[in-house]
Amino acid sequence: MTHQYQLALIIGSVRAGRVGPTVAGWFRHQAEQHGGAQLDVIDLADLDLPADLDGGGDTAMFGKRIEAADAVVVVTPEYNHGYPGALKTAIDSAYEQWRAKPVGFVAYGGISGGLRAVEQLRPVFAELHAVTVRASVSFHHVHDQVVSGELRPSARAASAAAKLLTELGWWARALRHARAAEAYEPAE
Repeated sequence: MTHQYQLALIIGSVRAGRVGPTVAGWFRHQAEQHGGAQLDVIDLADLDLPADLDGGGDTAMFGKRIEAADAVVVVTPEYNHGYPGALKTAIDSAYEQWRAKPVGFVAYGGISGGLRAVEQLRPVFAELHAVTVRASVSFHHVHDQVVSGELRPSARAASAAAKLLTELGWWARALRHARAAEAYEPAE
């Protein structure tokens, strides 16, 4: 399929008892149903990304996976009105690999549904010359939507995921073609 693109799905929480893999599993199913994307699920809990950014551990491997992606979806909780430190370490461990790539968000949390974390992530990705898409998915009071280990949200969540995947797919294909035609060289 010519419209296929490589989508990295990053699980941004590493805490014990986290719900991130459950949320990511739900979104993965939505992406598979939507079609068009080949997924690479990157669970930060499975990686060794040193906070000192010395290039050790799994830093090179993580960078290669981001480089191979045409687009990225970050699954993030909101912790104390922000996003997890492990996610910031992961983002900072790659640099040029983020350039001219679209990034979408699936957020979860309490009453705000993780949206405060997303709003903090947008300028971080802008600084890396990535393009964040407007559409997102947000799960308010996420623990109330987990039944027998599965996320069971309202139909509105599936509609939001479809909008996110449609926007992300367009940007992924457009920017992949643009990067192939001309290397992106930001003005520093």
